[in-house]
Amino acid sequence: MPPVVPPFLIGLIVAPLLKRLGKPLMRGIVKTSVGLGIEVKRAVHEAGEGIQDLAAEATAEVLAVQMTHGAEHGTDTSAPQGSAAGRAEAGTGSAPPAAAAHAAQAGSESKAVGKARGAGSAAAKVR
Repeated sequence: MPPVVPPFLIGLIVAPLLKRLGKPLMRGIVKTSVGLGIEVKRAVHEAGEGIQDLAAEATAEVLAVQMTHGAEHGTDTSAPQGSAAGRAEAGTGSAPPAAAAHAAQAGSESKAVGKARGAGSAAAKVR
């Protein structure tokens, strides 16, 4: 019959080994999870910027089409002051909304890649 080893002796031997091996393992797990969290946050931020850029471009195109369509038929296509187009027009002075939207689109394309952009709506960026 083999000799019986008391459980507390096994604990006395395994505890220091587990501390030496477990601490670097847990540190690696924590560093990796923090790094992944930062990368996910960065990706979500970039996706949000991309969506805002697409929304601004779509707004500019719609305004340009409306202005062109209105000029062809001689109708008034100006938006009420409560809408985003009205706010964009009010902030640009006498320039038509299509010109202001085009200037905003051209300005956003000339920004350096990676430069931080301020938060705000597409209408605020047009101003």
